Amino acid sequence: MSGLILKLAPHERVLINGAVIENGEKRSRISIKTPNVSILRLRDAIHPDEAGTPVGRVCYICQLIITGDAEESEGRRQAMVGIEQLSRAFTDRDSIAIIDSSTAAILERNYYLALKHLRTLLPREARLLATIAP
Repeated sequence: MSGLILKLAPHERVLINGAVIENGEKRSRISIKTPNVSILRLRDAIHPDEAGTPVGRVCYICQLIITGDAEESEGRRQAMVGIEQLSRAFTDRDSIAIIDSSTAAILERNYYLALKHLRTLLPREARLLATIAP
């Protein structure tokens, strides 16, 4: 069993099954052997105040599933509805590839990977929203 390897920078924080763990002074590697553990790097976390845009909301839903703060089946349903809406707004080839990768990750129940892919849409979304803002 290979498990997951977390590579942490000095003082980096990670949420593992609801517990915040902070790395020490040096870079380190942690091997997670238990399957189906809820893990979220806090640098990847979306603050609730940042979940006010369509991409931010889908990211936040994935995050809530990861942390166990949302029931998986309902969260997955909401994430898929959100991704469907995003697919109507992002029509360029790169964004569609990101949305497709996010969809596949959600269907495989890999919410961290979905969050990681979706976060790459945040700067694109900000540019789009800036062009339509008054």
